Amino acid sequence: MEKNLTTGSVFKTLLAFSLPYLFSYFLQTLYGMADLFIIGQFDPVAHITAVSIGSQVMHMLTVMIVGLAMGSTVMIAQSVGAGQKERASLTTGNTVTLFMIASVLLTILLLFLIRPIVTVMSTPVEAVPGTITYLTICFLGIPCITAYNVISSIFRGMGDSKSPMYFIAIACVSNIILDYLFIGFFHFGPAGAALGTTVSQAISVLAALISLYIHPTGLSVSLHDLRPRRNIMGQILKIGIPVAMQDGLIQVAFIIITIIANRRGLNTAAAVGIVEKVISFFFLVPSSTLSAVSALGAQNIGAGKYNRATQTLRYAIYIAAGFGLTVSVLIQGIAPFVVALFTSDPAVIHLGTQYLRGYILDCFFAGIHFCFSGYFCASGKSGYSFLHNIASITLARIPGVYLTSIWFPDTLFPMGLATVSGSILSCCICLFLFLRLHATQKVQE
Repeated sequence: MEKNLTTGSVFKTLLAFSLPYLFSYFLQTLYGMADLFIIGQFDPVAHITAVSIGSQVMHMLTVMIVGLAMGSTVMIAQSVGAGQKERASLTTGNTVTLFMIASVLLTILLLFLIRPIVTVMSTPVEAVPGTITYLTICFLGIPCITAYNVISSIFRGMGDSKSPMYFIAIACVSNIILDYLFIGFFHFGPAGAALGTTVSQAISVLAALISLYIHPTGLSVSLHDLRPRRNIMGQILKIGIPVAMQDGLIQVAFIIITIIANRRGLNTAAAVGIVEKVISFFFLVPSSTLSAVSALGAQNIGAGKYNRATQTLRYAIYIAAGFGLTVSVLIQGIAPFVVALFTSDPAVIHLGTQYLRGYILDCFFAGIHFCFSGYFCASGKSGYSFLHNIASITLARIPGVYLTSIWFPDTLFPMGLATVSGSILSCCICLFLFLRLHATQKVQE
């Protein structure tokens, strides 16, 4: 159902739109953890490792598909905001055509690259067969993963963030039930985990299609709209590719930091791994505000309401930065208890506490630059988002972590602060780019 996000209270509209986004991200996090948690109850270490490695690959792939779909969300939202329903329908049709073709080609390519991928991931010999099986089944399900994210991007572009939340909730519940059935009852191992993931995605897509049939969006998509248009697809890719590349590089950066930590020993590796999981949970709030600013900002920019789009950005920063500051202060006192939730090893708890107390400050600064990234995407300037992220990764985050790991061999606190340095650099670049963009928009308004 199409929703106009260009009127009413900016703050209330932002909250109403971002909360379903936040819950969707929470469900996706739970969805991603289900395979690993359930197979850990029934299967040996080799199978657990296989699912862990395979899920890392699938997470990176999913994140990049979501980033690419951001191009569709922004274009549809701008068209809806401008009252251009024909263009919104054309964008929707071309989105379906583009992503379905891309998903089939990607599936074929990845099926041929499974063994090289398993090798690059340094998969232990015992886990290789299970990893190959897991990835083979998941890669065959790429069209379903793509279809879900495309449908969700269309709904969000039209101002509806609740429907995608319902779809991922259906997928999450289905995945948990199927995992217990395939892994616990049938003992399919990694294949069962992959089947649970793939089938649950198919169920969520079916639920989305039924929802579209029962509750039409208000857009009339015809065969004419499905016909590829170079300018439409080009604009989708122009916005989506930088976001997808940015998200992919962020995942690569996490892997590199993990490798750096692994070289300092088993306890350090375990501590860093635990903290990364904790941080990813807290980052759900900045991530949801980024997505909300993208959709709300795009509708308002499409309607020519640049001041309202800027207000959306400002309120989002208040929410994300306020949350980040609160969490950063709170964690300083309870960091040992948080790490102890995942391990009872005193050495790991000690190192994890050090790393978490430094790293948690990133929630504040990341909350700020995530919101700016959402605004840049809404403005069709996703290249700005890619620019500040690649600069922060290559100039601050990775070099900082590497150097502090050498200079401070007895503590992880400086390594935690080094990750924050990347977000501080991003904030500075974002502020400069925003002032430049805002000046241009003031002229257009």
